Amino acid sequence: MTVVDLPARAHPDEQAVAGSNDQLKRRRRREYGLFALLVAPNLLVIAVFAYWPIIYNAFLSLTDWNMIAARPKFVGLVNYGRTLTDPAFHKTLWVTLLFTGLIVAGSLVIGLALAFLFNLPLKGRGAVRTIAFAPHILSGAAVATIWAFIFDPGYGLMRALVEPLGGEPPDWLNNSDWALPGLVIVYLWKNVGFAALIYLAGLQGLPKELDEAAAIDGASTWTRFRSIKLPLLAPITFFLLITTVIGTFQAFDVIAVLTGGGPGDATTTLSWSIYNEGFQAFNAGRAATLSIIMFVILLLVTAVQARVMERRVHYR
Repeated sequence: MTVVDLPARAHPDEQAVAGSNDQLKRRRRREYGLFALLVAPNLLVIAVFAYWPIIYNAFLSLTDWNMIAARPKFVGLVNYGRTLTDPAFHKTLWVTLLFTGLIVAGSLVIGLALAFLFNLPLKGRGAVRTIAFAPHILSGAAVATIWAFIFDPGYGLMRALVEPLGGEPPDWLNNSDWALPGLVIVYLWKNVGFAALIYLAGLQGLPKELDEAAAIDGASTWTRFRSIKLPLLAPITFFLLITTVIGTFQAFDVIAVLTGGGPGDATTTLSWSIYNEGFQAFNAGRAATLSIIMFVILLLVTAVQARVMERRVHYR
């Protein structure tokens, strides 16, 4: 009698497990497909309007193109060499760093002081908060127009305030010694309300138990601020530091209306220099080079800030 080996049949439990695994794989494929379908439009928009301009700008920085010729002429790193050794670029970079440092320091210090003031239980504080924040939502051109009138040495509001005291107001916008301080005043007036409200939100979210316990133990107001409130506000400070640095580096509208980068090059920042090279001198290669340099500077500054602050910022 011949014995025939029959194929072994899978156990019913094994068949059920295999079937459930197949269903799970099919469901995951459908979920991944739906995810890709929903995310694809956003990724496409980001790629077209964010990543592609950066890539194309990097390419233009390696070319010599007057924006009239049909094709850019590839010149390699010539633009970078000329820019980095140009004394005018060094002056522009110094003005940009000084301007940014003053705006960042002023916004954080004055914004924090205003936040403590706005947090006091005073009547009308809601209206005061609104008034302080209002300049931030105004367009830069509108803000510049207001301050152009205030700074006018002939009939401006600044003259009306100084003359009764027997003084003579400086020519803010046409004097190379006063133009940059004038821009700092304008940008602080525009941005300090935003910093104050962000700090105010952080103050109102702080745990009151720590402050009350320190007060019971006899800690002074300054000690409680330095040892409790300021460290707990570190995430807010870090956020404002990053956003203010990036926003100030990109400052353009108020400069365009008030000073136009002048007098001379007293208020010429990187963003204004990029505009001049690209749309006044039609030197697309040089403008792209300055853009890439500013991008790298912001990237390095942000990385350093993140590295330094990660040990000091503690999220509750």
